[in-house]
Amino acid sequence: MKVTKLALATSVALALSSQAFAGVMPAAQVNSQWYQADQDKLNAKQQQATLEKKTKAKNVILFVGDGMGISTLTAARILQGQNNGKLGEEGYLSFEQFPYSAQVKTYNVDAQTPDSAGTMTAMVSGVKTDVGVIGVDEDVERGNCETVAGNELVTALELAEIRGLSTGVISTARITHATPAATYAKSADRNWEDVSDMPEEAIAAGCQDIASQLVNFEKNLEARFLGTDVDGIEVVMGGGRRHFLPKDEAFNSDDARSTVEGDRTDGLDLTAQWQEQYENGVYVWDRAGFDAIDADAERVFALFNESHMQYEADRGSDIAGEPSLSEMTEKAIDILDNNDKGFFLTVESGRIDHAHHAGNAYNALHDTIELAKAVQLAVETTNPEETLILVTADHSHVFTIAGYPKRGNPILGQVVAVGSTTPTMAADGQPYTTVGYANGLGFRNLGAETNADASYNDAPMAGRQNISGLDTTAAGFHQEATIPLSSETHAGEDISLHAMGPSAHLAQGVVEQSVVFHIIDSALELTKQ
Repeated sequence: MKVTKLALATSVALALSSQAFAGVMPAAQVNSQWYQADQDKLNAKQQQATLEKKTKAKNVILFVGDGMGISTLTAARILQGQNNGKLGEEGYLSFEQFPYSAQVKTYNVDAQTPDSAGTMTAMVSGVKTDVGVIGVDEDVERGNCETVAGNELVTALELAEIRGLSTGVISTARITHATPAATYAKSADRNWEDVSDMPEEAIAAGCQDIASQLVNFEKNLEARFLGTDVDGIEVVMGGGRRHFLPKDEAFNSDDARSTVEGDRTDGLDLTAQWQEQYENGVYVWDRAGFDAIDADAERVFALFNESHMQYEADRGSDIAGEPSLSEMTEKAIDILDNNDKGFFLTVESGRIDHAHHAGNAYNALHDTIELAKAVQLAVETTNPEETLILVTADHSHVFTIAGYPKRGNPILGQVVAVGSTTPTMAADGQPYTTVGYANGLGFRNLGAETNADASYNDAPMAGRQNISGLDTTAAGFHQEATIPLSSETHAGEDISLHAMGPSAHLAQGVVEQSVVFHIIDSALELTKQ
């Protein structure tokens, strides 16, 4: 009884002190732009609460920024603002203004620092698995085809197909790369993108390469779930054309970069097979073909590059032209929303990861900004009452923001301290950049070069370099690295998940990466009997 009285007395005292405190708030504090802006945002979130706590959605769009860790978000946010003439720190990427977010643990079953195959498998199936395997659980042995049978997982995309929803997969990487492949393929090795990548024993054992699984998705899914009738993935857009074409120059596309574009050693032209299966489908490989796609198209298969698509900053150098991630997202929504039952769409910005591996913050940040544009476009072209939009990453990178630069200092620039106009010197008497890498290829000064992969042309150059007088904000500048490696590595810290729409309120707290699937399932009721 004493405890109850004490609790009541404490509650009353707190209420009274709160009222008194509110009455003595200094006017300068209440009128501060920071105070008012944050209060307005909180009020807006409270107003959205009723809508956002609806659970059933008609559509779900899952955006994945490959390698888009927290430091990448922060730096991209600042760069976006500075590109628009602002100081930068005060802004937000589009999805950072979503009402709900969570912190996501990314480890794989067998690895502290993960890879994209295991992480994306977790997000689309609800089951964590090992490094390097796709669409299968941890009981599979990587590289052993015979261990796949019985360990296959069903994904959100497959369940959406079974439910009669339209489906789509978009990536700026090869469409057979780990992240997009995890939505539709089952493989003991993420590297089995086409038959030429597979060992003879795996082929003899009956395992299909990833490109074949994409083209044969419909019949493979129906074979796994007898009595099921699906109509296949409606929208596929990305790179990786080489994995669908025979190793024969007669099959080269007009924008082939290699003497022989195709890699397949089985003589199959999977692009032709796809067109035979879907007579009403549209296959395109260049900008002109993309622009000609009508919103009423039944389905689209687009392979815009021999390998990965260009970095956003490098798109102008593509021979036949490529659409941006925003444009592909808009086109996909236009096609998928023709289905009254709804749709499930996965959109990957794959080259954020590749730029980081190359040690080039410029391209990593510009591709992150482009992803934010694609998200904003999705927000504007869908109904928030019926569309759940999730934005996350598969893992982070060893990308850092350090030193003590003053407010508004160019995020890609050299550190200039508060009250100063000249670069801060390190203990070795040399200036240093705000952003950098813990490992990787290290310093490069390639000027206006917009292709981050040019970094691989030279041996690693770790450690300190004299960057005095250099334009470290240029596209071709690659930051210094501490430990020399042939490629910068992933990092193991948590990443973020941002959500708006029905079931978005489930994205809260610190969660396992596999929870992403369950949020999608809650919204679309994919597993509901």
